[in-house]
Amino acid sequence: MKKFTGRLRRGIPFICLFLIPILNFYLMEGYTHNPMETMALRVHIMNILLFEAMALFLTAVTGRICAALLLQTVFCAVYGLANYYVLEFRGAPIQPWDILSISTAASVADNYEYRLDPAAIRILLGFLLLAAAEVLLYKSRIRRPKTDSRPVPDENFPPKHRIRTKKTAMRLILGLFTGLFLFGYTKMLHNEEIVQTKLRLYDKLFTPTTIQYKNGTVTAFLMELQYLSVDKPKNYSKAQAQQLLSSYRSDAPAPEEKPNIIVVMNEAFSDPAVLGDFTASTDYMPFVHSLLAGRENTISGNLSVSVKGGNTANTEFEYLTGHSMAFLPYGSIPYQQYIKDDQPSLASHLSSLGYHTVAMHPYRAGGWDRDTVYPHLGFDEMHFQEYYKDAGLVRKYVSDRGDYEKIIQVYENKPQGEPLFLFNVTMQNHSSYSDWGDYDNFSPDITVEGSDSKLLSAYLSLLKLSDTAIEELVNYFSAQEEKTVLVFFGDHQPTDSVVNPVLKLHQKNCETLSDAEKTLRYKVPFFIWANFPIGSQRGVETSANYLAAQTLTAAGLPQPAYFRFLTDLQTRIPVVCAGHVQLADGALSDAKTQQDALHDYHTLQYYLLTDR
Repeated sequence: MKKFTGRLRRGIPFICLFLIPILNFYLMEGYTHNPMETMALRVHIMNILLFEAMALFLTAVTGRICAALLLQTVFCAVYGLANYYVLEFRGAPIQPWDILSISTAASVADNYEYRLDPAAIRILLGFLLLAAAEVLLYKSRIRRPKTDSRPVPDENFPPKHRIRTKKTAMRLILGLFTGLFLFGYTKMLHNEEIVQTKLRLYDKLFTPTTIQYKNGTVTAFLMELQYLSVDKPKNYSKAQAQQLLSSYRSDAPAPEEKPNIIVVMNEAFSDPAVLGDFTASTDYMPFVHSLLAGRENTISGNLSVSVKGGNTANTEFEYLTGHSMAFLPYGSIPYQQYIKDDQPSLASHLSSLGYHTVAMHPYRAGGWDRDTVYPHLGFDEMHFQEYYKDAGLVRKYVSDRGDYEKIIQVYENKPQGEPLFLFNVTMQNHSSYSDWGDYDNFSPDITVEGSDSKLLSAYLSLLKLSDTAIEELVNYFSAQEEKTVLVFFGDHQPTDSVVNPVLKLHQKNCETLSDAEKTLRYKVPFFIWANFPIGSQRGVETSANYLAAQTLTAAGLPQPAYFRFLTDLQTRIPVVCAGHVQLADGALSDAKTQQDALHDYHTLQYYLLTDR
């Protein structure tokens, strides 16, 4: 019996080495979903093998089973919790490219309210109990009683040295074997044929949450590593890209009188009514609604963007460059991954026409690396948080009114007759929408019939302030003699928690929307207004990648070859964004399905972004 007990005690770490990685896998998945409901049996087996291999690799590195298991448990608990919050705030899980955004994420981390639902609390408690058990096991192994059964000394080779050498060799072999397994597992996930035909894994990049739910959090992350760099389009040829671009070049001269162009990309500005009608205590954007309904010298409608709840920089990228996130990995941040040198953009084109180009944002310069990216895009001048020290605040952010006062200041200080291009990104409406009680400069005053959501109330009240501020800016330029074009659009809709009350009024929620309904989560209002005749259009359906070309058209300015190509493409495919493509007949599709129709677009974007 004593012999059996001793063997059992010695075998406990190996039993744990088998069982605990399985528990870590299911606990980690449990933060966000029930893997028993979303994963096929073969996917369960794949992920369990992956977690077992990871535990063995850590054992080889640390030399101790208990330490390896504790490391794996702590990692799974922390990463799973971080993924839970990222999914909650952004509507998409952690992507490999988020590693490049850690500094930006840290700079806005205190803007969110961190709460756990009951299921997540249970998972976290499970991890804590598991970690406590591993610590106890670790301590018991360290303090185990010593025995007198020692090997007989060998005068030529001391037993202690022999044992250490043997253990080191075993650790090296184990580390090499498991390391090769992990490398091979990852490479297997990067083989399209194996993924689709052999493993039958879900591989739709534009739905990253579904990838995680169906394939497993770690497996999904490893699958997406292959997209850290941009893949070439099929049958890509640099010479053909150059030839195609040349075919759209034009020698049309710029007019002598060039209008100023003021662009305002408003943080989280959207109209929740696009998701379903509701009755508010007062109109939360009466001025913008009046423009959308039709007004002289105004082009307006819905702008489809590629992000929701965050990743503001991607909408900037699409507007300024004309490129589309549809051809880039979902969740990637071009500002941080791909723009490392000068890149053709609306700013660089206008600079070539004699414009003074200015970028403004009332927050930190390093956010999304804007301070290094803007010069590459052709901006002559930049202003960030320090420029707004005397501007008014709403909550802790510079108000739209305070922001626009600085736009007017830049305009009034420019040399008379010099055309100005000013690109402004606001900050007033940034989440969180639950912290307003901490400030005495904002109190929500708009309610929704049938809903008691404080988040929705705060959000609509912020929109009302934005609406008033943009009306004042339009009125200011209405009184100016210099011709001016003003472009206004939101960067994305807010997180699911803010708009779910609207969907709830229609017996829906963000998780149960149809594919067509999901596209509505990516629509924001836009308008192009001018203080001189540009014609009028309403109900325009477009996307952020086309809007810069439309800006030039409204301003009566010549377009660069790439924008001329986009203007031509828009007549056939008026909306192209990461989540969906809309054809001229209104039919919805996606970029992968339309890859033949979009091949030239993909080719030119690849050439200009990575191969120029």
